[in-house]
Amino acid sequence: MIDIHCHILPGVDDGAGTVEDSIDMAKKAVDEGITTIIATPHHNAHYQNRRLKIENDVEELNKVFQHKGINLQVIPGQEPRINADLLEQLENQEILTLCNQNKYVHIELPSNHIPKYTQSLLYEIQLQGITPIIVHPERNVEIVENPEVLFDFVNEGILTQVTSSSLIGNFGKNIQKFSYQLIEHNLTHFIASDAHNISSRAFHLRAAYEQVEKEFDIKTRYQLQENPILLVNGETIMTNTPAPIKKKRFLGIF
Repeated sequence: MIDIHCHILPGVDDGAGTVEDSIDMAKKAVDEGITTIIATPHHNAHYQNRRLKIENDVEELNKVFQHKGINLQVIPGQEPRINADLLEQLENQEILTLCNQNKYVHIELPSNHIPKYTQSLLYEIQLQGITPIIVHPERNVEIVENPEVLFDFVNEGILTQVTSSSLIGNFGKNIQKFSYQLIEHNLTHFIASDAHNISSRAFHLRAAYEQVEKEFDIKTRYQLQENPILLVNGETIMTNTPAPIKKKRFLGIF
């Protein structure tokens, strides 16, 4: 398995605090069957993790894992918080695309809303030949309340990634249910761990895929599990035609 969203780099954000923490995470990842991790440290107002630093840190961590005999490859990535200057930061190579391929980039939205400039900014990024991947949309309050917003994004070619812990219920039943709806309506394309440690924010990637197979079918699991491989190889992601999530009636009224 490939994990495209993980905070395994030591001492750079709220993920692994030390190299020893990174080693513990790596061992847990291997135990789950994960062979490759895209390291995606936060890049926002609180954590300034620019491209060159991430690339250097990834190189050093791979050396540590090789020395320890841990069979896990780490690839550079980043989790930039959306901001009005993001396009300029991409052009200045401050923002790191996933696997440094200039094909896909993670985009983190604020947890409680979607900035008004989001749609136009994502469109401008697409014009650069880069496909944005909105991470953990199931935990964004505005998207949960108005899922048609996400439908509009996906309908325009934006990709999304749900968190494994959301699918197994670790963020609560409501987020779990909404995550299922995103899969059912073809509004998400990846599952990733967003792991920060081995306790409160662990991987749970294998369990999430098993849950998807149980709730849907093996074909759905296969597609979600295959897409990270396509991403790492710089290939086109498998998608299905998105459908809007209809709000349920209340006393016969939408």
